[in-house]
Amino acid sequence: MRGEPSCPKCGGRVRAPGLFADTWQCGVHGAVHPLQPVIPPSVEALAVVVGRTRVPVWMPWPLPVNWLFTGVACAGDDRSGGRGTVVACSGPGPLGGPGELLLVAEELGVGLGARYAGVEGPDPGPGMRVDTPPPVKVLAAGRPTPLWQVGGVPEDRAVFAGEARGLWLWAIVWPQEAGLLLHDDLVLTDLRDAGAEVDLLPCGALCPRLLT
Repeated sequence: MRGEPSCPKCGGRVRAPGLFADTWQCGVHGAVHPLQPVIPPSVEALAVVVGRTRVPVWMPWPLPVNWLFTGVACAGDDRSGGRGTVVACSGPGPLGGPGELLLVAEELGVGLGARYAGVEGPDPGPGMRVDTPPPVKVLAAGRPTPLWQVGGVPEDRAVFAGEARGLWLWAIVWPQEAGLLLHDDLVLTDLRDAGAEVDLLPCGALCPRLLT
């Protein structure tokens, strides 16, 4: 399942660096870190992203019961390295039915999280009310990490965002009720720090959310 790099903000086509620009260019958003083609989930695909990225690759670890790793993608190129990553996991929702979770780590302005969240980007912006107590706290790389709910998102999902390791951390869940998963002391591991146990990661079918 190979394709062309795309704009991380809108999914549109991008032009490679050339004579008139030394960065990847989107006709709408200008200079961007290109989102590389999504490939079917596997431990090997995950290792490629982990090896090239400069930002965390967040994974719930251990995975919630009966959940599977269902995809990974990276924004960046061979020269700049990965500046944004998204990991997909799927499994039974806390209230029944299927649930899906995307975890995005990115530098300021990349726009990958806002794209999957369904909000105007490139960052959470005023929709994230940091003047209120955070409704969610996860443990990211061993550190308690508050996440605030992002408003103005489509009704089919819940979106939370915060800061981890000096970068944006987005958690996007479908359906909205599956956001309860994040209230259950979720532990996130940066897979750049993980060991050989990742080789045992259970993989499922590619999450279609990564392709939208």
